[in-house]
Amino acid sequence: QAQMVESGGGSVQAGESLRLSCRAPSTFSGHEMGWFRQAPGKEREFVAAISWSGVITVYGDSVTGRFAITTDSAKTTVYLQMNNLKPEDTAVYSCGPVRPENLQVPDTGAAISWGQGTQVTVSP
Repeated sequence: QAQMVESGGGSVQAGESLRLSCRAPSTFSGHEMGWFRQAPGKEREFVAAISWSGVITVYGDSVTGRFAITTDSAKTTVYLQMNNLKPEDTAVYSCGPVRPENLQVPDTGAAISWGQGTQVTVSP
């Protein structure tokens, strides 16, 4: 099964920015896409999602106003621009397809599987 591949994570200071990328093996054409994150000892948390058309974007309450999800025109890469990072944003960030009827739910039955994730660490 084709798998998304995330990159762009790293260690930054609070207040700084990072841009994560998530690349499909070829294209994620026709799929709504999303980002989730998971910190040690915590449940997976919805971060952001974007519709196939790019018209609809949805964000988790904790990142609204600071993060932005976009895609390239070829529908091969999903980006997550993260600004004004906080220590509580520290987590492994993963991307993949989400359900079209609810963009906050991963689509585990899609032809493209979720990636392994990229680590983001924010220090005070």
